[in-house]
Amino acid sequence: GLHVDLSIFGCSDSDGEDMYSLDGEEKWFADFINHRGVEPQPSFIDHVSYVEGTYDNAVANQQICRSNLKNSLEAMKDIPLEN
Repeated sequence: GLHVDLSIFGCSDSDGEDMYSLDGEEKWFADFINHRGVEPQPSFIDHVSYVEGTYDNAVANQQICRSNLKNSLEAMKDIPLEN
């Protein structure tokens, strides 16, 4: 059958998210507060692990996201809210 594989990634000035799921169940997410990747899988399934460095990649992506956010805000600061 078909499966739904989802990846969510985003940031704000103060927060960020990086998460992977399959069929509505979280497989992995970055816990930026505790500086680690979390695999919240129940004990009754075959455990699926992500490659070493996935958390470090999420941290790097957050830095890029915040830089892009800052650049976008700078570029749009003089654009009027209404035409």
